[in-house]
Amino acid sequence: MQAVRNTERRFAGGFSLIELVIVVVIIGIIGAIAVPRMSRGAKGASDSALTANLTVLRNAIDLYSTEHGGSYPTIGNMPNALLLYTDSVGTTPGAKSTSNIYGPYIRAIPNLPVGLNKGKNGFVGTGVLGADATAGWYYTALTGAIQANVAAGEKDESGTDYNAY
Repeated sequence: MQAVRNTERRFAGGFSLIELVIVVVIIGIIGAIAVPRMSRGAKGASDSALTANLTVLRNAIDLYSTEHGGSYPTIGNMPNALLLYTDSVGTTPGAKSTSNIYGPYIRAIPNLPVGLNKGKNGFVGTGVLGADATAGWYYTALTGAIQANVAAGEKDESGTDYNAY
């Protein structure tokens, strides 16, 4: 009886070498799958952020246009038009009053999350896309169109130009 108990104790306390090798192989397979996906995560997150920022800006511009009789903010008045209260013609004194009942349309101008102008949140409306390094967004006041202010060669992971979003 004593011999049986000693044998049970010896086998109950550890793992065999085969079991350990199988666990290490499984961890290696999971790592081989997860690491490439995680390394692409930052790039994909920036692409998603660009899409989200453009959606927010386009919605704000459309709402401004709807409330101001179809007109769009001028390039010089762009940030204030979206961030402050306005009157019916788009004047932006900033404070809400009986005549300044429209807006604000967004809380802050989002930063450009991709490209050489990454981190910029200003607007430019003339010149070539990506040429003005002081602005993150390229805005056309005549049509209300807004794009990322990046050069034509800057692309996302799928090969789409950022300025075509």
